[in-house]
Amino acid sequence: MPVIISAGLASLPFTVTQDEIRQYVKRLFASSVPHIERLLPVFANGGIQSRSFVQPLEWYEKRHGFSEKNELYIDRAVHYGCEAIEKCLSNETFLPKPINYEEVEAIFYISTTGLATPSIEARIMNQLPFSPHTKRVPIWGLGCAGGAAGLARAYEYCLAFPKAKVLVVAAEFCSLTFQPHDTGKSNLIGTSLFADGVACLCVAGDEAVDNVPRPHIVDVQSVLMPHSEEVMGWNIQDDGWFVVFSKDIPSLVRSWLKPNVEAFLQRNGLALQDLRHLIAHPGGKKVIEAYQEALMMDESKTNVSFEILRRFGNMSSATVYFVLEQFMQQPIPKGDYGLMMALGPGFSAELILLCWE
Repeated sequence: MPVIISAGLASLPFTVTQDEIRQYVKRLFASSVPHIERLLPVFANGGIQSRSFVQPLEWYEKRHGFSEKNELYIDRAVHYGCEAIEKCLSNETFLPKPINYEEVEAIFYISTTGLATPSIEARIMNQLPFSPHTKRVPIWGLGCAGGAAGLARAYEYCLAFPKAKVLVVAAEFCSLTFQPHDTGKSNLIGTSLFADGVACLCVAGDEAVDNVPRPHIVDVQSVLMPHSEEVMGWNIQDDGWFVVFSKDIPSLVRSWLKPNVEAFLQRNGLALQDLRHLIAHPGGKKVIEAYQEALMMDESKTNVSFEILRRFGNMSSATVYFVLEQFMQQPIPKGDYGLMMALGPGFSAELILLCWE
């Protein structure tokens, strides 16, 4: 079983309280959105206290063209991608000694909030001393599910090459998709929820690890709901990204997710009651509560997801790595099973079964 051996989280420069953002939105939309006061409780009711961004709050008040925002995305993705990688490869909490850059066989780069060709991991390789033969696997368009999906692809790589060490970097700058002149409800909800974040995981094959207890990846599964494109995603227009959100997401979690999770666990000889830990992407307060209801789990199983949501908001694909990093710092008993889970556009789910060994 391939193993997650380290994690690194970038520290973004501007942290803002949820109340500051609420006041900002109130001022920005007061003249264009009738009864804005009726919509503002979404900022207080979502369980978020603070979020981090790549630009100061006042920068978002002005309209910025798609090319300007995308150039900023590229610059910040390289900068904070390098930071997350450096922290991951030298993290003393998880590693007895640093990992040399030339030991890394492949980099999986995950994002949905900007575009770049050459892709971001190639630009990062020009900044850090990786081998020029490092394989590059950019994965775009999976939204909030991208972090789990990228980890699943890294797992499959390490199954094929058990001596390998690979990196998965998730970099999302959701704030750059904010539209200051879009008065639609989806934009307002996105403004109350989304944030920026960059994280990196290192995954190793069986023959490239020591005996330190860590989460092993037992199995992975992707699930797509047919003809559900309108549930979640982006509409890409001249001004950039416009968020697509369906109010039905929590109800879809309750009705559609449970049988797929049960079938996945059954395939591995397990049932819901065998799960000791839920490493769930915190898509929002209602989504986490829907996880609890659908999977019949008490609040203790989602405490970490709620805590990451409270401190950082929804950083799209990177968020589930922040959740996992917290689990990796805990003394989890050997043999405990955990389920990593994230939902994304498609409508889709990514499931990863972990076991601490």
